[in-house]
Amino acid sequence: MYLLASIVIGLVALLHAYFLVLEMFLWDKPAGMRAFGQTPASAAATKVLAANQGLYNGFLAAGLVWGLWLGPEGFGVKVFFLACVLVAGLYGAATASRKILYVQALPAAVGLVLLYLSRGAT
Repeated sequence: MYLLASIVIGLVALLHAYFLVLEMFLWDKPAGMRAFGQTPASAAATKVLAANQGLYNGFLAAGLVWGLWLGPEGFGVKVFFLACVLVAGLYGAATASRKILYVQALPAAVGLVLLYLSRGAT
């Protein structure tokens, strides 16, 4: 169970690293505009805000990688950063797009459940 939890946490971290790239570097490029349904004008107007958001996603990814690097001793770190991802995903789903519920919040919730289940198995 610990391995499965670590894989899911790693995937959540990779997702947030991908969000960092999309938001910081590709926001006003075709891939970024397509991913977020932006027009060239709206992407240009929100580029700085998106880059800031991307940086925060990078911090979430870094925190999850840190927790993985700590191994079982990183339980609290992993819980904290997965909870941050979950809250951000729930907020995004409520305010921006329901798709965020499935792309961000659900993987974080699955990671949390698997992490807690793996703790009982060790």
